[in-house]
Amino acid sequence: MSFINICRDNTDPFYRYKMPPIQSKTEGRGNGIKTAIVNLAEVARALGRPPAYVVKYFGSELGAQSNIDEANDRYLVNGVHDSNELQDTLDGFINKFVLCGSCKNPETEIVIKGRDDVERDCKACGKITPVDPKLKLYTYIVKNPPTGSKKGKKSATATANVVGGGKSISDIASGQTKKEDDGEVAEDDADDDILAKKINAEAAQLQTVEVNDEDWSVDMSQEAIAARARELEGLTLSEAVSKFNELGEWILAEAGDEDDKENLPSDVEIYKKIVEMDIADKTETVQVLAQVLFDENIVEQVEPHTGLLAKLVNGEEDFEIALLGGLERFIGVQKPELISKVPAILLAFYNQELLGEEVLISWGSKVSKKYVPKDVSKKVRKAAKPFVKWLQEAEEESDEE
Repeated sequence: MSFINICRDNTDPFYRYKMPPIQSKTEGRGNGIKTAIVNLAEVARALGRPPAYVVKYFGSELGAQSNIDEANDRYLVNGVHDSNELQDTLDGFINKFVLCGSCKNPETEIVIKGRDDVERDCKACGKITPVDPKLKLYTYIVKNPPTGSKKGKKSATATANVVGGGKSISDIASGQTKKEDDGEVAEDDADDDILAKKINAEAAQLQTVEVNDEDWSVDMSQEAIAARARELEGLTLSEAVSKFNELGEWILAEAGDEDDKENLPSDVEIYKKIVEMDIADKTETVQVLAQVLFDENIVEQVEPHTGLLAKLVNGEEDFEIALLGGLERFIGVQKPELISKVPAILLAFYNQELLGEEVLISWGSKVSKKYVPKDVSKKVRKAAKPFVKWLQEAEEESDEE
């Protein structure tokens, strides 16, 4: 399934906040006809709002009765409403209850101050903007606040994310990554995008922050923070970000269709473009390629692209990790239907010597939020377990011999 921008007015293909499009089907007939919103829970999760809010909004805006059965993941609206109508209606919900009233960023959570003041707390710009109390859904939210949001407390279930969390090509390309534990993440960790809050705080204060000098750390020099601040303010794009965006957009533009991988530029043309842009030695390059070169036929597509990827990876561990990160986002976020095929996909890259045993075993044994949200990382690694176990057993047998 292809994802769409949460704010559909933003046409940037690398906009970091995405969601699955609404899917609906008609049930029943006559006076009992209803519209079932098949993937409402998934859409609501991407928006960081309880599904009940969305379906209640549909009911109030469409003048129809709504039914909620969260236990069975069933959300119904009386009458016939096609997916386009529901998607247009959802835009209204997003504008009124998700997007920040100041910066229009969807990275907000609903908080209730006092008894009945419903507000949007933006984790990007830090502003708190009120929700219009005249809206019909306002009263329902007051009576049914998000879990943990009473009296302004944080709500772990009400934070907008990048298709449920993670980072876009732009984020990866710009090096906007924080030091991660890279171990199993505690279950009670908030799902807030801590990275975004940290970068925006730095952008506002322009202070130098010291961090451990490790692989996952961010360049926190005064110059780097100032550069990120300029980017966030929309004044300029750093040279690095524009280069990686340009590469991804160029490949997709040359193909003519984002989903058509038959008409991609040749690997030779792509490599020439990478050399011309002077990014052949950047790990972010393989992260971008992992997200634009493949589709649902990725297992068969690995071998034809082996020459290009091998030239860039060149057996270096940090490039292999970057390639895995790009694949993790491609599979877990862009093509979740491929999660069941993770072992076959990893085997294809392993057979072509693009990914080594040690890197794969290390990657498969730890959950990381570096490229995707925690829940997606867990799903991908859980699917990879049979392959990782096979590698471990093969390594043990080799040691015994």
